[in-house]
Amino acid sequence: MGAENFSSTEGKRSAKRARVLLAAKLQTRTGEIDARLRDLSSKGALLECIEVPPVGTEVVFVRGKISVPARVAWAGADRIGLEFLFAIDEHEVFVQLGKRPPAQPESFRRPGLHQRWTADERKAVSAWGVAVGLNIPESDS
Repeated sequence: MGAENFSSTEGKRSAKRARVLLAAKLQTRTGEIDARLRDLSSKGALLECIEVPPVGTEVVFVRGKISVPARVAWAGADRIGLEFLFAIDEHEVFVQLGKRPPAQPESFRRPGLHQRWTADERKAVSAWGVAVGLNIPESDS
């Protein structure tokens, strides 16, 4: 990786940060560290971890399919600040959260879900709704 590739962290941050709470990992020369991602930008991250690598340690930040070389810019009791070797698209991390399961085929859905009710069934449902405090209209419109 080479520490000479990292820029200085002095001054105000230039990248927007997103507050999150996600599981992540750090790969170090001595092994893997479980961490909690608390804050993320395109240039770095704030993580909580039980085992805190010293400032200057080169690591690989891993979250899902994202893997990026980084350097520990600062360290506290149970938190570290990472500076990424190169800027990432932080939305790639968030895209993993928005994945939905594939749609189920129509045959999987609850029977009668789109079935039309007869006028008598609609009246019975409306009467039941009144009894339990719901307003169920008597027509399909």
